[in-house]
Amino acid sequence: MAHAHQQHQHPLPHTHTHEGSAHTHDSGATPDGLPEILDLDAALFAPHLTALTGRIACLAGDDVRHVVDLGAGTGTGAFALLEQFPTARVTAVDNSPAMLERIVATARERGLGDRVRTLEADAGAGLPGIADADLVWASASLHHLDDPATALAGIRSALRPGGLLAVAEVDGMPTFLPEDGEAGALEARCRAALAGLHAERLPHRGADWGALLTAAGFSVEQERAERWELRAPLPEGAGRYAFLVFERVRGSLGGRVGAEDLAALDRLVGGGPEDVRHRDDLVVRSTRETWTARRPA
Repeated sequence: MAHAHQQHQHPLPHTHTHEGSAHTHDSGATPDGLPEILDLDAALFAPHLTALTGRIACLAGDDVRHVVDLGAGTGTGAFALLEQFPTARVTAVDNSPAMLERIVATARERGLGDRVRTLEADAGAGLPGIADADLVWASASLHHLDDPATALAGIRSALRPGGLLAVAEVDGMPTFLPEDGEAGALEARCRAALAGLHAERLPHRGADWGALLTAAGFSVEQERAERWELRAPLPEGAGRYAFLVFERVRGSLGGRVGAEDLAALDRLVGGGPEDVRHRDDLVVRSTRETWTARRPA
C-alpha cells in the first residue's frame, strides 16, 4: 500500500494544506484536518449512516459477536456498528497509530472501552490474528489497496464461513455549491482534476468491486448506490465541513487547475464574503456505493 494514511475514510488526497496561502492563518485547521473531516462527515450524515448500518445488520443476522472495521480512521463506522450489535466487540484496523489512539480514547469516553480493540496493520498484507470475524466493514479503504485480489483473500480468511463483508466507497469529493452557474462549474473542474490525481495514485478507485468480490470467492448479496444530500436548514458543522474539504482540495490541486480556479478556491476558504462558512446556498451532496458479500458457509 502506497502511503501513510491510505486507509482513512475520505475521498480526498491525504495532503497537507498548501503553504503561504492567505487563509491558513485563520483556518483553525490541524496540519492534517482529516480526523475532523471524518467526524463531521459522520455527524452530518448520521441518519444515512444509521440506515446503512441497519441494512447491514439485517443481512448479518443476530449472532454477530466480532466486527472488524478495516481502515477505521476515527472509528465512525466502528461505533455505528456497535450500536447495531449491542453484544458485539469490534477490532479497529488502521496503519496510523494516532488514529488508533483516538479510537481508544473515544471508546473510553463512550463507556465502550471493553468492546473495542485495535490492530495496527496494513490491510493489504493480511489481518494477523483475526480468523473469527462475523462482519468486516471496509469504508472508503479498499480503493487504497495495491493488490485488491490479495487483500480480499486475506479478508476472506479473516471471516468465519458465512461471515459478511460490507464495502462502502464514495464517488469522489462531496460537492457543496449550486450546480448551475460558475460555482458548480468550478466544483466540476476540481472533481475532474482530483479524479486525474486519483487515477495516478489510486488506480483502484471506482473499481467494479462486485466483480472483484466474486472473483475472490465471495457471494455478492446486495449492491446499491445512494446520493446522500443535505439541504437548508443545514445541520451545525456543514460550513466547517465544506471549508475543510475545500482547504484540502486547494492544497492538492496546485499545478492541476488554472490560476483563476486556484484563486476562486482561495476565496472559498479565505474568510471573506465568498468563504463557504458564510454562504447560505450550500447543499451537501455525496454519492455512496455499497456492496455486501458473504463468505460461503
